[in-house]
Amino acid sequence: MEAETIVKDTVRTCKNALKTIGAAKQYPLWRSSLWIASFILCGGTVAAQKESATSGKPSVSKVWLADLGNGKYKNPVLNADYSDPDAIRVGDDYYMIASSFDGVPGIPILHSKDLVNWTIIGHALTRQIPEAHFSKTQHGNGVWAPAIRYHKGEFYIYYPDPDFGIYLIKAKDPRGEWSAPVMVAEGIGLIDPCPLWDEDGKVYLAYAYAGSRAGIKSVLAVKRLNAAGDRAIDQGQLVYDGHEDDPTIEGPKFYKRNGYYYLFAPAGGVSTGWQLVLRSKNVYGPYERKVVMDQGSSPINGPHQGAWVDTPGGEDWFLHFQDKGPYGRVVHLQPMKWVKDWPVIGLDVAGTGIGTPVLEYKKPAVGKVYPISTPAESDEFNENRMGLQWQWQANPEATWAFMNPGKGSLRLFTQAGPEDMNSYWDVPNLLLQKFPAEEFMATAKLIFNASAKLEEEKVGLIIMGRSYANLALKSNKGQLSLVYTTCMDAAKGKKEQEIKITDWKETLAKEKLKGNFVPPISHVQAEEVYLRVKVNKGALCNFSYSLDGKNFIAIPGSFQASEGQWIGAKMGLFAVKKGKSNDSGYADVDWFRVEAIQ
Repeated sequence: MEAETIVKDTVRTCKNALKTIGAAKQYPLWRSSLWIASFILCGGTVAAQKESATSGKPSVSKVWLADLGNGKYKNPVLNADYSDPDAIRVGDDYYMIASSFDGVPGIPILHSKDLVNWTIIGHALTRQIPEAHFSKTQHGNGVWAPAIRYHKGEFYIYYPDPDFGIYLIKAKDPRGEWSAPVMVAEGIGLIDPCPLWDEDGKVYLAYAYAGSRAGIKSVLAVKRLNAAGDRAIDQGQLVYDGHEDDPTIEGPKFYKRNGYYYLFAPAGGVSTGWQLVLRSKNVYGPYERKVVMDQGSSPINGPHQGAWVDTPGGEDWFLHFQDKGPYGRVVHLQPMKWVKDWPVIGLDVAGTGIGTPVLEYKKPAVGKVYPISTPAESDEFNENRMGLQWQWQANPEATWAFMNPGKGSLRLFTQAGPEDMNSYWDVPNLLLQKFPAEEFMATAKLIFNASAKLEEEKVGLIIMGRSYANLALKSNKGQLSLVYTTCMDAAKGKKEQEIKITDWKETLAKEKLKGNFVPPISHVQAEEVYLRVKVNKGALCNFSYSLDGKNFIAIPGSFQASEGQWIGAKMGLFAVKKGKSNDSGYADVDWFRVEAIQ
C-alpha cells in the first residue's frame, strides 16, 4: 500500500478510535488506556507515514520503468510527451527541459543523476505572457523548443513564442524562482533558439523559422547577442539552407568543440526525418553537412531533435524524441561517440558513420547506482500543492482550485466556460497531465457537491486531444445523473455528443438493493464516485465508474484518443458550469491514481 493511502486509512482508523473513546465516559480507567494507545497509534503512525509520504523519496511509476535494474535501460527513458528536449550537465546533475506550448505552468524542468531515472523538479514559467492572451486556450501556441544552458553560475533558458519572439529567463537554482521573461529578439516566426558563449566573449544565438508565421522555413540563422545575452544586437545571418537536402530543418542546438562550431538539427519532418549535424570553423559558415542518425531498421521513427551531454568520466550521450501520435513525443537516450570530429549517434553497425537508435543498452557510467525514479503520475492531494505533473489549458484563476491538506483533497470549483465556446476544446480550466505509457489505468475518487441553483454543472474525468471523451456527474439544480460525452474533431469546431448513462438516485437505490455500500440517497448534494479510464495499446480508451472503488461498471463502447495541437493526448479532471450565481458547486478529489491495467 502506498504511503499516502496508509496515511489516509490511519487517520480514519484514529478518528473511529477516538469516537469509541468518547463513548466510554463511564469507564475512566479504560478510557485513559485508550487515549494512551490512540496517541501512540495515531500520533506515532501518522507522523511516521506522513514523513514517509513527504520525505522526497523518488516517485516510481507502476506502468513504465526505463531502468531495467541490471545495469541496462530500455527506451524510451521517458515514455511521455516531453517534446523537443534539451539537456545539460552541471557537475553530477543533469537538467532537462521540454516544449510546453499552451500548458501552464510551462517549461517543465526534470532532473537526473544518470540520464535514465528522471523526476520533475519544477517549472520555469508559472504563467505565460502576455497574460491576457494566455487567459484563453491557445492550442499549439506558447512555448516551442526551448534551450537550457549554465553560464557563470546561472541557469539560462531561451524559449520562443512564435507569435511574439524569443524570451530569456534565468535562475541561480533550477528548483527555485525563475526571473520574469525578457524579450531578447522580437519577431513573428522566430523559433528554436539556442545560445553559445564563445571563448572571445561574444555571444551568439542560433534559431530557425516557423513557416506558419514567418512565411519561410527550412533554414537556420545566427544572431549576435549583447554580452549579457539578453538582447539581440543584429538582424541575424542565414547559415544553412536545407531546402534541397534537408527540408524542414529546425531545432538547432549550438556547441563548440575542438575549434569547430556545431549545429545539431533535425530535418525531414517530425515523424519521418533524421538527425543532422553541421560543422564549421567559422560561426557563420560555410557549414559541412552530415547525417549522424536515422531510423534505419529500427522501429524508432523520426529520431531527432535533442541534446548532446557527457558524463564526468567522458562518455557522450544524446537525448532526442520520437513522435508516437496520440502518445506525443517521447524521449530516448542514445550512446554517442566522436569519430574524426563528427558525432555518431546510436549504433553504427554498418560502419557508415550513421547510427541507428537502440532499444536497450548499458546505462551511462556515472560512478554510482542511483535509485529508480520516474516523473510523478499519481497524486494523493495530501500536500499544500498539486503534483508537478499537472498543467492547466491556460493561465489559471485563483478560484479554480484549492488544496485542502487537512482533508487530503483537491477542491475544484465549477467554472463557466467562454461565452462563445463550442466544446471543452475552448475551456481553460481543464487540469491535465501527460499519458505515461502505452497502456495504463487512471482512477479518480471524488465527491461532488452540486449547487441547487445552477442550471448545469459537470465534474469528471477526461481524455483530451483534438477529439475528447469524458465521464462525469452532471447536476441540473441539484438533480444528478451520470453522463458520457464524446466530441470528435473538437479542434475543428464540432459539437459534442452527450449520453445519459443513469439517473444517480436510481443508481444508488439499485446498488443498495444489491447489498453494496452506497452513500445515503438523501445526500444528493454530496455524492462520492470513482471514475476510471483504461488506456489500451493504440490509445483506445474505455471508461467505467464505481460506487465502492471495487466493482466498476463499464461504459459501452471505446474512445480512440487523439493527439492535440503539437502535443500528445492528455488525461485529467474538470469542473464546469453554465450560468452565473454568487457561488459554485465543487468537486473534492480525494486522489488520482495511475496503475497498470487490471
